[in-house]
Amino acid sequence: MHAVIEALGAGPVEMFASSGGAVTALAVVAAHLDDLTTLVAHEPPLISLLPDAAAAERARAGVRDAYEANGSSAGMAAFIAMTSWRGEFTDEYFAQAAAGPVASGRPAEDDGSRDDPLLSDRSWAVSDFRPDVDALAAAPTRIVVAVGEESQSTMTGRTSAATAELFGQQVTVFPSHHGGFLDGEFGYAGRPEAFARKLREVLDGDS
Repeated sequence: MHAVIEALGAGPVEMFASSGGAVTALAVVAAHLDDLTTLVAHEPPLISLLPDAAAAERARAGVRDAYEANGSSAGMAAFIAMTSWRGEFTDEYFAQAAAGPVASGRPAEDDGSRDDPLLSDRSWAVSDFRPDVDALAAAPTRIVVAVGEESQSTMTGRTSAATAELFGQQVTVFPSHHGGFLDGEFGYAGRPEAFARKLREVLDGDS
């Protein structure tokens, strides 16, 4: 990310980053203080900040285990179940029957591939990341932590609130959900026009 900004000669820039991208952007702000003027970090999945971090890590491991045992459809079904869960990961969550492959919207058959970083433990470096609060506080970048209005009790909604608390702020609520900037083309329709309006307000400093 830093290399792209540098190569384009575009910095410092305003940036919107979501999910794992928001985690990456926080790392960039800490390491390259002059790259960004404003960062809108939307739903960074920083599991280690949760009060139930150990249970969340167990839920995350369950996604990996389902993927390795039965393939991408089973892994994605487990991922959807984890990211859709409301509130802390309790015994009730772990007592659930495994979600079937149909829940992921993918073919039920296991195609034998195991190269999806999202569903494997290769993605854990992102969700295990710990922001360097001192470096971020020293940066001139304005950081706004955002959350979708429909996400607030899900895992990424709760990690957003925990991230905002690190910076002594409240989360800024955006329309829709974790993919609220997407339209129906991607099968997870958000409210992209309303989302864009809110983003413009935030970048302009109006909210």
